[in-house]
Amino acid sequence: APDQPSAAPAIASQSGGCGVAGGRMTDTRRRVKVYTLNEDRQWDDRGTGHVSSCYVERLKGMSLLVRAESDGSLLLESKINPNTAYQKQQDTLIVWSEAENYDLALSFQEKAGCDEIWEKICQVQGKDPSVDITQDLVDESEEERFDDMSSPGLELPSCELSRLEEIAELVASSLPSPLRREKLALALENEGYIKKLLEIFHVCEDLENIEGLHHLYEIIKGIFLLNRTALFEVMFSEECIMDVIGCLEYDPSLSQSRKHREFLTKTAKFKEVIPISDPELKQKIHQTYRVQYIQDMVLPTPSVFEENMLSTLHSFIFFNKVEIVGMLQEDEKFLTDLFAQLTDEATDEEKRQELVNFLKEFCAFSQTLQPQNRDAFFKTLSNMGILPALEVILGMDDAQVRSAATDIFSYLVEYNPSMVREFVMQEAQQNDDDILLINLIIEHMICDTDPELGGAVLLMGLLRTLVDPENMLATANKTEKTEFLGFFYKHCMHVLTAPLLANTTEDKPSKDDFQTAQLLALILELLTFCVEHHTYHIKNYIINKDILRRVLVLMASKHAFLALCALRFKRKIIGLKDEFYNRYIMKSFLFEPVVKAFLNNGSRYNLMNSAIIEMFEFIRVEDIKSLTAHVIENYWKALEDVDYVQTFKGLKLRFEQQRERQDNPKLDSMRSILRNHRYRRDARTLEDEEEMWFNTDEDDMEDGEAVVPPSDKPKNDEDIMDPISKFMERKKLKESEEKEVLLKTNLSGRQSPSFKLSFSSGTKSNLTNQSSASNLPGSPGSPGSPGSPGSPGSVSKSTSQMAAITTK
Repeated sequence: APDQPSAAPAIASQSGGCGVAGGRMTDTRRRVKVYTLNEDRQWDDRGTGHVSSCYVERLKGMSLLVRAESDGSLLLESKINPNTAYQKQQDTLIVWSEAENYDLALSFQEKAGCDEIWEKICQVQGKDPSVDITQDLVDESEEERFDDMSSPGLELPSCELSRLEEIAELVASSLPSPLRREKLALALENEGYIKKLLEIFHVCEDLENIEGLHHLYEIIKGIFLLNRTALFEVMFSEECIMDVIGCLEYDPSLSQSRKHREFLTKTAKFKEVIPISDPELKQKIHQTYRVQYIQDMVLPTPSVFEENMLSTLHSFIFFNKVEIVGMLQEDEKFLTDLFAQLTDEATDEEKRQELVNFLKEFCAFSQTLQPQNRDAFFKTLSNMGILPALEVILGMDDAQVRSAATDIFSYLVEYNPSMVREFVMQEAQQNDDDILLINLIIEHMICDTDPELGGAVLLMGLLRTLVDPENMLATANKTEKTEFLGFFYKHCMHVLTAPLLANTTEDKPSKDDFQTAQLLALILELLTFCVEHHTYHIKNYIINKDILRRVLVLMASKHAFLALCALRFKRKIIGLKDEFYNRYIMKSFLFEPVVKAFLNNGSRYNLMNSAIIEMFEFIRVEDIKSLTAHVIENYWKALEDVDYVQTFKGLKLRFEQQRERQDNPKLDSMRSILRNHRYRRDARTLEDEEEMWFNTDEDDMEDGEAVVPPSDKPKNDEDIMDPISKFMERKKLKESEEKEVLLKTNLSGRQSPSFKLSFSSGTKSNLTNQSSASNLPGSPGSPGSPGSPGSPGSVSKSTSQMAAITTK
């Protein structure tokens, strides 16, 4: 039941007359929770408020209104339709369907309030309030309507062994019609018929009358499909439930009867780890377990048609679970005893295991609760000291107890990671690093004995949630991200990386078995996540502890997945394009393990080959100058023969272009002038020339034509063209060795030149005349390298080259 409200707001009137007795809702009779049934057939809590009934002009009829107790907003406005079937369940629930797939429920705090609203609904529909369901006439034929007027009820055959077949046929024939189902349910309720049927069941079993038992199976299954709470309450009562299960053992489609009762009475044992003093709670736990067993194991898998007819059974179980969790939460003595015994060193191992298993099941039960109820549940556990208790349990030797404690910890982390983070930061002020909760979790992950590391994978996921900045809170006074990550890198990171550092002291992994490789892959996955999300914390740690060099030792592992994890870690670092990382990589020559792995892989076309090439391609495309120079200067001889991709030759070209720019500072200033006047090229030409452009010049000259406007003064042309002529002469010398690097793209029947500029028509003649007058190739300011053309014939070559430049 909902908590007692501290102060209940007045219910705002609607259409002038909507309210409740007394004007203000000072009592709790009309206090309700609104539920809707979702696609998974689970009830979603829509909020707590106060219900009233009144005439709503807009809906043209009497309606149910629920206003939220928090802010008075409207949670529900539902017209009481004369043809809608409303059901009253368990004295405090009213359930109905608004549309074909939209079920609603009102859960009242008090029975009196439920009765009042039920009377209003029955008054509108013209029904007797003593019924638990109002009739649904929507699907009835005219003949059924006539039957309804002429026959007030359904007459059941007398409950005798000889008439079981007749009763079974009557039940089966009633199921398709809503009206006949309603009449049958009323008849079964009024005559106490179910108890009489169960008496016959005992007779049939004593006589071993298999035919009669088969008929009883069909009858009881049919009664389930009537979807009637009042009947369920009889069937699930302490005196009847085992006999009902007995009837369902004799399925006619099976050659042999099932032994459900034997399982429930002999195999399934109720372990009362802490004595439950409340007899109602104890009975509710037994009932819920058995009803859940009936739903999951005893009843046959329902058809699509039958699924909807069992919705009340789902609701019965759901609300029972909500009640059980609520009653246990309120029993402070029970929870206090539970946590006291959990953490008491005197508690024997078997008892402790039962206590932990109970707590695990208790947390699993809470997953059926709605968010508000779940909040209250975990707050209660937190106040009782669940996290310190888990810390004690995780420090024990019993593997089964630790496994159950890990499951409980996962519920807490998924529910509220901030609560867990706050606890571990507080305990760090009093305890050593070895016994911190997060370090215990990391140790269990490292020491997982499962060959497939199932537990370690779960724990790694929990650690990832805890260190994920996306779910960290920021307040005005402090940021959880700064505080927690500072704590984690100081107190916990050394525990996480210990197996990695221990295994990479030599040039190859000291242990390279499958289980160790899997564990190291998990650790690398988390470290890669940290590189992406933790910026300076992880950067300081990697550089100070030389982590990347250690990780790259794993490139020599015989397990390809581990070598790829190491490569992925480095690729994530390079992807940040951070010069701190780049200087660290160059200083420690950390491309060497990658190049070795690439060469050892040979010509095999596999994931390792592709991943390494992609890394170098990224450096080339992004033009990371420092890494480009480092790779070419140190590893070019090892890579120059790789010609099945153009990546490495493209890197060499990038490197040479950088050298050209360093040798010719005027060329850089010319490019800056050209860049200032660029415009966007026609989109249709981009696709053809994009790669050629990257191969022939620096990528910071974006895909667009460089334009020197006609207004530029002629005295600048000589300064501009002088470095161009030098550049063109050097390029012609290298043309033969670069042929295979450049993209073979034909532009108007000519090969693409190695350097490309296009000038606007207004400047073409000016620049051409200037170049002729200045005698560019042989000018004193442009001494050619050995073998450069200096004869007059070179002028015509230069002129034709310029024509090629200006054509596109």
